Amino acid sequence: MALLQFMTCGLPTCAVPTSIHCDHLIRAETGAEADLTRSINQNKEVFDFLESAAKKYGIEFWRPGSGIIHSIVLENYSAPGLLMLGTDSHTPNASGLGGLAIGVGGADAVDAMADIPWSLKAPQVLGVKLTGQLSGWATPKDLILHLAGKLTVRGGTGRIIEYFGPGVENQSCTGLATIANMGAEVGATTSAFPYTASMRSYLEATGRAPVARAADDAAAQGYLAADKGAEYDEVIEINLSELEPHLNGPFTPDLATPLSKFKDFVKENGWKDTLTSALIGSCTNSSYEDMTRVASIAEQAKAAGLQSKVPFLVTPGSELIRATIERDGLQETLEGVGATVLANACGPCIGQWNRNEKLGEENAILTSFNRNFKARNDGNLKTMNFLTSPEIVTAMSFAGNLSFNPMTDSLDTPNGPFKFSPPTGQRVPDKGFTPGDLSFSPAPNPVPVGETEIAISPDSQRLEILEPFGSAFANGQLELPKMKCLMRVRGKWSVHGLI
Repeated sequence: MALLQFMTCGLPTCAVPTSIHCDHLIRAETGAEADLTRSINQNKEVFDFLESAAKKYGIEFWRPGSGIIHSIVLENYSAPGLLMLGTDSHTPNASGLGGLAIGVGGADAVDAMADIPWSLKAPQVLGVKLTGQLSGWATPKDLILHLAGKLTVRGGTGRIIEYFGPGVENQSCTGLATIANMGAEVGATTSAFPYTASMRSYLEATGRAPVARAADDAAAQGYLAADKGAEYDEVIEINLSELEPHLNGPFTPDLATPLSKFKDFVKENGWKDTLTSALIGSCTNSSYEDMTRVASIAEQAKAAGLQSKVPFLVTPGSELIRATIERDGLQETLEGVGATVLANACGPCIGQWNRNEKLGEENAILTSFNRNFKARNDGNLKTMNFLTSPEIVTAMSFAGNLSFNPMTDSLDTPNGPFKFSPPTGQRVPDKGFTPGDLSFSPAPNPVPVGETEIAISPDSQRLEILEPFGSAFANGQLELPKMKCLMRVRGKWSVHGLI
């Protein structure tokens, strides 16, 4: 829709660097290659339209299969001090690199693309002071799940969440991105972090050393961090050393339960102690660090003779991640315990999951995704999605139930009881990232080709060229006609529930 709106502006190109990503129309069904091929065939007219518009207006076009917009932006575009708009609620993922990335509607994005000033009501600033250090099974995902339980889905509305304190420096860059990503679940405008050494390491690992050097220079001059004595509208303090894994849900991302209490929580609600699917990855948790940590769990399980007891689906966030985990043997490790690697796309996280099991039945799944409203993942109103870290999802897939606590419990094996050791991983690969299939990626800084014809068929049932609206004041009227408010909604809801 944003592109259709931009076309009405009559401009030859965008006023700011712009990119297009094809991540929402690839349905998970059997595996990466078959799913991608099928989805490209089914959605050819949409992808052809996007590609033609990109060529006409000089926009970078990331082809279907390249990955999820948020992962690609973090790997290629985000930078310390950046201000960026994106047409998705989880755009703040890019704030993990020390910028301000804000999710907006298509019309707001078109304003920026057309060099029209973009405005925002001045937000409050919620300060979150982090002390201590994560250890064992605790992850950045658990921090934001814990915070969501404190704030609720409305607690961040009209606010930017700014993290500060000694605990920030200890987090990986992709861990900060996970935290910022799920800030959307509490309604936050975006999240903010000071520039850290882990951001520098990530920039260097993703081929952006000059950006890292520029950030170092800016930080040395006192930029890219909160001013001394900065004041906040509210401050919450979290001791990371005391944080334990959390599982949030079902049906809302702010119903937070510590892992140590989850068994009782399930029993108190009368739910079956059965896990039906385990899903990891997505833009929220498919970093190299995430994948190495879950691979360390899978290696332990394989050595003990265990296989996943439920469908175990892995969604890489980008071709960069997929190719790197394949090269480094992580994909083979996960497939060796029963995992299926899906296409580099949103997939089950946004409901693109052709799931034929448990139709109409109450059942529980564990995911490392960011959102879990009713019917979001598989169209089944009775599927309960509990959000947690990829490490907990992976470990519990080998138990096949909801009462298993990998921190304290053992699993039976032919060789006797087996207990997992805490996961270990690497923030960035020793050999650097490998780009994988470069045909998915655009040429940088494309020149607009104005004579390109926009690919929209006159018979299309999905696309239509927009005509500019006529003026409401064309006949000398000075006031708009009387109008009715069609709908007013209060309380906890989402567009998914409305649809």
